[in-house]
Amino acid sequence: MREWLKQLREEKGLTQESVAAGSFINRAYYSQIENGVRNPSYEVAAKIAETFDINPARFFAGKISEPFTLALKNAPIVVAHCDLELKYTWFHHPHGVFTPEEVIGKTDEELGIYKGIPELIGMKKLIIEKGMPMKKFIVFQQHAGEKTYVVFGEPLMDESGEIVGAATVSMDVTEE
Repeated sequence: MREWLKQLREEKGLTQESVAAGSFINRAYYSQIENGVRNPSYEVAAKIAETFDINPARFFAGKISEPFTLALKNAPIVVAHCDLELKYTWFHHPHGVFTPEEVIGKTDEELGIYKGIPELIGMKKLIIEKGMPMKKFIVFQQHAGEKTYVVFGEPLMDESGEIVGAATVSMDVTEE
């Protein structure tokens, strides 16, 4: 089941029928996509994504990221993308407290304000505003105590060169 898709639909107050109609597909077909029974083509994913104002790559993130996930399985690294509203559109952290399904479509504020989060939010805002890469050391409060991360950020751009969000890579550099 694509729980993230169902959750997104419910958060927007939409029915399966209205999403299907807005995406120009059959409601039963949409239901199968939402329930994980069928995988959409890229064209259908793009239509659904347009209805939700999300990136269609979200439908294929698992397939695309398999080699990436394997390579970073034991690395203390978080990789994420956010849109202009700072809502996560992609997230990878294999041993974090959040799963991608819990994070996608939410802001850091919606996930909970902890030490370091205001600095991360400010960094993302600057990356988007200035359109320039940044690097910053940020101390985050986690369940196991404070952890220091070096955070690298880049503006995300669409095909026409417009900034559509920010991409960040954060690595735990806490000295033990």
